[in-house]
Amino acid sequence: MHTTVPAELIDRIRHDLDRAGYTVPAVAELWGEEAEAALHRSQRLSAVRRLRGAPSTPLVTLARLFVLGETVAREAAEAAFPASGLDALERSGLLGSAQLGSAQLGTDSPGDGDVDLRDGVRALIDLRPYSFIDARGAGSWWIASDLGEMVLGRALDEDHVLGIGGATTTLIGLMLPRPVGRALDIGTGCGVQAMHASRLADVVVATDISERALRFARFNAALNGIDGIEFRHGSMYEPVAGERFDLIVTNPPFVITPRTADVPAYEYRDGGLVGDGIVELVVRGAVEHLAPGGMLQMLGNWEYTAAEAGMDRLASWAVGVEHWVIERELQDPAEYAETWIRDGGTHEGTRAFDGLYDAWLDDFERRGVRRIGLGYVLLRRPSDDGPNRRVPLRRTERLHTALTSVPAGLGSHLSDALAGWDAQNTLDDDALRATRLRVAPDVTEERHYWPGAEDPTVMALRQGAGFGRAVPLDTGLAAFVGACDGELAVGVIVDALAELLDADAAALEGSLLPRVRELMADAILVIA
Repeated sequence: MHTTVPAELIDRIRHDLDRAGYTVPAVAELWGEEAEAALHRSQRLSAVRRLRGAPSTPLVTLARLFVLGETVAREAAEAAFPASGLDALERSGLLGSAQLGSAQLGTDSPGDGDVDLRDGVRALIDLRPYSFIDARGAGSWWIASDLGEMVLGRALDEDHVLGIGGATTTLIGLMLPRPVGRALDIGTGCGVQAMHASRLADVVVATDISERALRFARFNAALNGIDGIEFRHGSMYEPVAGERFDLIVTNPPFVITPRTADVPAYEYRDGGLVGDGIVELVVRGAVEHLAPGGMLQMLGNWEYTAAEAGMDRLASWAVGVEHWVIERELQDPAEYAETWIRDGGTHEGTRAFDGLYDAWLDDFERRGVRRIGLGYVLLRRPSDDGPNRRVPLRRTERLHTALTSVPAGLGSHLSDALAGWDAQNTLDDDALRATRLRVAPDVTEERHYWPGAEDPTVMALRQGAGFGRAVPLDTGLAAFVGACDGELAVGVIVDALAELLDADAAALEGSLLPRVRELMADAILVIA
């Protein structure tokens, strides 16, 4: 997108997309489940084959143009954009002639078999429907970004503006479902994170170092009729110096990239600092930009060396704020390098790939990096007038699983877990003994027996929501949780169990209460 699109043209584009029924389910129905799954693997041939010979309806034309990157007949494009007009779309850099498109794309992708390429039209941006469910309910938008590798057929440009990827949907799923006054999106990219934040906040400020990204972000907000987002140009916290926010969300350019001239520095993922310096910058700056009680949620990578663990280093940067760090994956340097070289569109088996691979491994070896952690960070500035807490939130944990996406409702689970942490953290042991608890509705108990045995060999609580935690149980904790129906206070249950198990009440309480606090902090036990 080389220029700002006029507001009146955006209105007409919205009209044309709506008129064509350009929605996620409608597009998926065009080529079916198998082809849709292939597209998610960046393989478009199945979808291309399914549309061969299909009538050139506006919906089919839009899908061919913006999802598959095909050339379409000028007449078909005109029929898809009757209100917008092709001349206006071409002047704004959204569409181009086939010759111009091929020069920019660097590929001769399959098009309509009946199209004379000399008179065809191609998309110069990616523009596709997007549907979601968040704290405010279900919604759908259209999101514009740069064309991806699947259409380009080559490595990405360094100023590439990314569309909605896995990291984007992960951060959206993590967002706490609480209304706030002011929100900040650092490194907004195509703007979708700021758009989601606008559904919770009265005012949103979105920043990016890339003017190109900001043009896409402004276009997307306007296309979807979203007001209340202020877009500012600049790096990280610089555009909001002296300002504070109730919520900061950021999917920063955290990819650890060798600082050598022959390694591409993609703006959407590379912050220009050595190692995990961009994550350190965001974490250290949080205390100056969070309002009391405000929270920051981000994705990040952190390095492990022989001298220091990655999560310990990250925790040491969280000065003046509470932290909860969740590491979801741990990669060795070779695996990490392979992942991000492929992400930029450079494929194995090429000299270019091998050269980048060498640069990445040299960088990690020179700096003594042994592993790289990937995960989520939540920071909170303590409230000035909040309840007295026993200890600050200082939580780091590894939840390495095979999950490929964020479970539905994870933001709500994080909110419940924080509420549980705060609840138990304001109670001393005497107050906790007087509290009535119940088991969260998504929690079940598992028991495993040897054949013929009367007593279980393994007992565990299984959490159905959130991270799907499995908590091992001993006899005392299993009996305690089983009695938590909201009717009896914690102390009453402990005293009854001590009598039933013929155990010392003080000793039983000393072993149970710390675990009860942990179960509250994981939203497994909740206050009745």
